[in-house]
Amino acid sequence: MRANLFKASLLLTCQAVFGIEPVRPMSTDRPDTTESGYTVPAGMFQVEMSLFDYARDTDRGKVADQWIYAQTNLKAGLTQSTDLQVILNSHAVAGESERGDATRTSGFGDITVRLKQNLWGNDSGTTALALMPYMTIPTHTKVSDEAWAGGLIMPLSVTLTDRMALGLMIEGDIVHDTDTNGYDLEWLHSATLGFALTETLGMYVEIVGITGQDANYQGIFDAGLTFAVSDSLIFDAGVRIGMNRPAPDLGVFSGVSFRF
Repeated sequence: MRANLFKASLLLTCQAVFGIEPVRPMSTDRPDTTESGYTVPAGMFQVEMSLFDYARDTDRGKVADQWIYAQTNLKAGLTQSTDLQVILNSHAVAGESERGDATRTSGFGDITVRLKQNLWGNDSGTTALALMPYMTIPTHTKVSDEAWAGGLIMPLSVTLTDRMALGLMIEGDIVHDTDTNGYDLEWLHSATLGFALTETLGMYVEIVGITGQDANYQGIFDAGLTFAVSDSLIFDAGVRIGMNRPAPDLGVFSGVSFRF
């Protein structure tokens, strides 16, 4: 979501009055699932880090939970409409328990490389559309999925008013099927609505749906808050709630984003 919706009018004023291209407001892919349609400006770097991310799911007496610490998305603006992203799952702890028996594993997770190409709207207009192909590289640690994966993400960002923005996204993923040792096609769709409550405080609500071959549909609701310390430093926190039985029951998270 846009870091500060109020800067849209300033951007247009600078372009019209001074004939210059100011640096576009910082836009982040976190904390919601829906990615941003905007890219990191050329020559700039952006870091989006999850301080912690906890998820818990209960199914027929089996309890699975996972902690992820310091998952980091490192971004570099290659051109005015393209950025490169490398996502590091710095440390993950996963556990399962059933009828008193418990197991727990930890380690460095898999690495994901993404390339975001903005098609329109980076610096003008009320909409921005991007294409983002990605590939996940297995690290073969104890918490690794131990298989290559990839897909294509298509996010659309829409500025509704100076205090409200809409995000829509469709994602197709090629994921490893542990039962058949083959690959399945998985689909994700999401919609998020962001609000600027004040100059520095924002919030969002989001609906996410996930389905795939021989997989039950998962419906997830999440909501969160963002706090902009400055134009280039934002803290966030939120919660995810499963809306049906196949979806994970609960998730809570917090993170920080900054650029330079």
